[in-house]
Amino acid sequence: MRAEGFDREAMTADLAALVSAESPSGDAAALAACREVVAELGGRLLGAAPTELGEHLRWGPERPRVLLLGHYDTVWPVGTLARRPFEVAGARATGPGCFDMKAGLVQLFHALGAVPGRADVGVLVTSDEETGSETSRELIESTARDAQAVLVAEPSAGGALKTSRKGLARYDLRIFGKAAHTGLDPERGVNAALELAHQIRAIAALAAPARGTTVTPSVCSAGTTVNTVPASAALAVDVRAYDAAELDRIDRWMRARRAVLPGARLEVHPGPRRGPLQRSASFGLFQQAVRAAEETGLPALREASVGGGSDGNLTAALGVPTLDGLGAVGGGAHADDEWVDLRALPDRAALLAALLRRLS
Repeated sequence: MRAEGFDREAMTADLAALVSAESPSGDAAALAACREVVAELGGRLLGAAPTELGEHLRWGPERPRVLLLGHYDTVWPVGTLARRPFEVAGARATGPGCFDMKAGLVQLFHALGAVPGRADVGVLVTSDEETGSETSRELIESTARDAQAVLVAEPSAGGALKTSRKGLARYDLRIFGKAAHTGLDPERGVNAALELAHQIRAIAALAAPARGTTVTPSVCSAGTTVNTVPASAALAVDVRAYDAAELDRIDRWMRARRAVLPGARLEVHPGPRRGPLQRSASFGLFQQAVRAAEETGLPALREASVGGGSDGNLTAALGVPTLDGLGAVGGGAHADDEWVDLRALPDRAALLAALLRRLS
């Protein structure tokens, strides 16, 4: 089906409904309300209700030959809509989560609904991608393990499909010192804030820009009152790398790290980790997508390499061919100016439908 076979107004209305159902990761009540909207959308376009797996939704077989993957959670807290509701100005739609990745879900369901003979195609929509896929990771891996292709409806990179993504790892550091009065006897204390400063400098130095490896000390805190030597501190660290060996290098360093100041103590708690999505895992599917675009009369496709991770990293790590960035055209992910190009909704649905026909 060519792009003109998809109804842009209907797709915009579905996007409005999804964006208007706020769904921050971890908010059970909000997620439940949005999940109903996702289930209705998929049920209407696919002619079948989903299987509910906790907070996650699945259509089709447990072990599909082709898996369409997406998420309905966002980074935006409940109440964001009050100041930034879904709005359309010309061909531009705005609103929390419209680009990452509710427009991708709209395109996914409209595309699959237009493909006949789709018994070997499955859809998995999860609720916690933005926070590391802790509850969905095992489900994603078990569903994708036997697939011949995984297509991820995450946003495009300026229209380009994502043929490689950095892997990521996160760490939480907890620092323990000793409290004391800053005026009476500060020498009795062990300053956790000062230890935090030592750790931030050392951790930031792990980055290797020439290899594309970033190590970012991010959220941090220390102390309780201005006249007390801080007895505790905390630090979150975000690591991104194109090479799994780089993630391993930093992991070994982090796990072996000790406090610098006498009397201070350091705990390192590893968090979510996703290996890189390498171009070798996606390029064959990208070539199929290029041919699908040609057959459908769409503009020539481009590919991109990006720093952000997705659930496509998890499926690529299984050795399953994975192509990402098949979702919305727009920009501003996780930012107040998030937007979607509504003109591209039919084109992207047509591309996905054509690719599915080639694969299944």
